[in-house]
Amino acid sequence: MTEQPLWAPWRIQYITGPKSDQCVFCVAASADETTEPYQRPLERGRRGFTLLNAFPYTSGHLMVAPFRHVATLDELDDEELTELMRLAQRGIAAQRAAMSPDGFNVGLNLGRVAGAGIADHLHLHVVPRWEGDNSFMPVLADIRVLPQALEATYQVLSRALKEIG
Repeated sequence: MTEQPLWAPWRIQYITGPKSDQCVFCVAASADETTEPYQRPLERGRRGFTLLNAFPYTSGHLMVAPFRHVATLDELDDEELTELMRLAQRGIAAQRAAMSPDGFNVGLNLGRVAGAGIADHLHLHVVPRWEGDNSFMPVLADIRVLPQALEATYQVLSRALKEIG
């Protein structure tokens, strides 16, 4: 199989561009209608907001974040957790209505090693997907590397869930 390049020239601005000392989510949370649309909330809730990703994996890539500057899920209170999921749900409904995607990737990258470009302000990605697209994470082979057997993972997680209540 001949190697095929995957070009994403819009990402170079994010990679090499100047990095602000300010948190982009905190800045966006306080932005008003005079701010560029991709730098202000698409929708505001009481505890969080929806924002377009300025460097999207695909068209319609949204992020949902709490107003509060927190890095981990366990720092969120129940109201924040619930509202983030409701905002993600509304984002998906809006993507369905406006863009007719075939599916969605919804997820959190918690910590730099997990892929978080902005690790200190938790945010949820909502990425619309279309049959045959390859703009999010192309599959290069039918191989998965799992460092632990599924049964062992089940046992570890089951035990942890019982411990945390």
